[in-house]
Amino acid sequence: MSAAEALEALFGILRRLRRPGGCPWDREQTPASMVRYLIEESFELADAVASGEAEAVCEELGDVLFQVLFIGDCYEEAGRFDFAAVCRGIAEKMIRRHPHVFGSGRAADSAEVLRTWRRIKGEEKAAAHPTPSRLDGIPAGLPALLRAQAVGERAAAAGFDWENPEGVAAKLEEELSEFRAAAAAGDRAGLEREIGDLLFTAVNLARRTGVSPETALRGALQRFESRFRALEMQIAASGRRPEEVPQAEKDRIWERIKASE
Repeated sequence: MSAAEALEALFGILRRLRRPGGCPWDREQTPASMVRYLIEESFELADAVASGEAEAVCEELGDVLFQVLFIGDCYEEAGRFDFAAVCRGIAEKMIRRHPHVFGSGRAADSAEVLRTWRRIKGEEKAAAHPTPSRLDGIPAGLPALLRAQAVGERAAAAGFDWENPEGVAAKLEEELSEFRAAAAAGDRAGLEREIGDLLFTAVNLARRTGVSPETALRGALQRFESRFRALEMQIAASGRRPEEVPQAEKDRIWERIKASE
């Protein structure tokens, strides 16, 4: 079965589920109700990619694809647009935004490709919906880490950025000093504000060094979880629970686990 045939078969399954005589639950759903499932499946896909397991990635790609098709079918059934329009729209957009591939444009490297992409996207948005800010159009519902990255990228594209990563690192130190001052003053509102500034600056530091903050944080979490599970196992072997072990001893065990890696 070719990819086109497999996709058509999937459409057939979806339409049977959502048309009269199909599944009551599927027939009750709307685009709004399905967004949460699309978001959940997208994060599961991100986890699968991080795991490096091709079989898991294949499965999660299928789940995301099904949610996308489901939402599209809701609009098609309502007569708003069909999925062919979705495909045509994205195909035309990709051609417009890759003039170095489909036109006479030139791109020396990926950085130039990205600048061209942002310029063309900005021109498209301005023509369709004139807006007063470069930050318009960033979804408010994005998880904060991803939204921080998008905001930083938009501001940088407008020329509002540090000259180099060292400047961002210095700003991080400045924000840390402000956090310490707020902590010393017992300023709860100030603590929340300064922690927010620290996180946003850290995201910008990742951006300026070419690191995905999402990937970096996921890696840190995976390392912590692995080490913590090893800590629990070593403590359990002594017949104790973590809360029964002095912090200094837990720190020593932690450092041994870290060194063994």
